[in-house]
Amino acid sequence: MAEDLGYKPITTFWMDFSIADKFGPTAVKDTFRRAFAEWKGNYKYLTELVMVLNHKIAYHYNPEKGAANVLANLYNELWEQADNYANENLKDEEYAYFYRITD
Repeated sequence: MAEDLGYKPITTFWMDFSIADKFGPTAVKDTFRRAFAEWKGNYKYLTELVMVLNHKIAYHYNPEKGAANVLANLYNELWEQADNYANENLKDEEYAYFYRITD
């Protein structure tokens, strides 16, 4: 992520979700549940979580798989949840940071 975006990660979210990917949707959901519950109150970590989820959609998306593209679809659902939370709860400088990093 650092090389592609010029963004230096501050969490282990990419690695955490990459490990969960190998164990399937249940592990991804559990990883999200724990990360979101623990870090949604930290705007920088929440921002990175949203960014990682978004990149995992693209990482797993394969048009040839169609509806069977389970991980991409799951990551999209989780991204929507985290992104909506950020948009509804971050204010002022926190939201400005979120918008700047995720734009």
